[in-house]
Amino acid sequence: MKQKSWLPIYLALGLVWGCSFIFIKQGLEFLTPVGVAFGRCALGAMTLLLIVKIRGVKLPTERKTWLVLWVVSLLLNVFPGILFAFAEQRVTSVLAGIINAGTPLTTLIFLIIFFRSEKIAAHQILGLIIGGLGVLTVLGIWKGVGSSSASGIIALLGAITCYGLSFPIIRKYLTPLKLRAEALAAGQVTAGALTLLPFYLFNGIAKDEYRLAPILSMVALGVFGSGLAYIWNFQIVERAGSSIASSVTYLTPVVAVFVGWIFLGEHISWHEPLGGAVVLLGAATSQGRFKKKVRA
Repeated sequence: MKQKSWLPIYLALGLVWGCSFIFIKQGLEFLTPVGVAFGRCALGAMTLLLIVKIRGVKLPTERKTWLVLWVVSLLLNVFPGILFAFAEQRVTSVLAGIINAGTPLTTLIFLIIFFRSEKIAAHQILGLIIGGLGVLTVLGIWKGVGSSSASGIIALLGAITCYGLSFPIIRKYLTPLKLRAEALAAGQVTAGALTLLPFYLFNGIAKDEYRLAPILSMVALGVFGSGLAYIWNFQIVERAGSSIASSVTYLTPVVAVFVGWIFLGEHISWHEPLGGAVVLLGAATSQGRFKKKVRA
């Protein structure tokens, strides 16, 4: 597909997901991590089902397709939704956004291990090494990591590992079905909301204090971050591939750093943006973006 067919939604997705970290931080004022994960899924599902209804799009009917959608919902909604919210109780939204930039690297690892048959290229190994060094730089590993921060960082790494596995699964099992992006997104997010519902009913509300800003943040997180964004995500995977789709995290740390600094006044250590840049360099290297094109 021509670049113009996916670039606008690619940029919109980077902006929406970049702002999601500050929305999560706001939502935690009155919700537990499970509550944040469910809230964004429920609002996203309602948005997507409304779009499907208005556009007259049919939802999938095959049981196998719904099983795959449920697995994808676990990897894109349920586990990361809880893990990111849990982590942001312990680390800044800026750090969460920067660590999220490692998603293309985890995607590459799963592509190499499970979904590729060709020989591993040298630039892929180099990219993983550079990316790993970038993550260590972000964390300021030479200073050590406190116990509270450590649990948050482990949660963040677990979340991007789930993200990394989801992209090649979508590409291999869902994209070939040629179903509408709206149907796939609605099925995925609805499956995630239904999975999280019993856990939300058990322990979803942190405290009965409902300020306007946190409520609006959750609405934005659900409608855009877990609603419209997943339609855009499926469209990018379909038009440009899973590698390009996962690289949207090149944009999210930049957005996350600025909104966290401007709106929450979060402290940014010098090594965090530097490490983030190294992570992005590793991701770009692993995808062969610096390889010289050979003329025919």
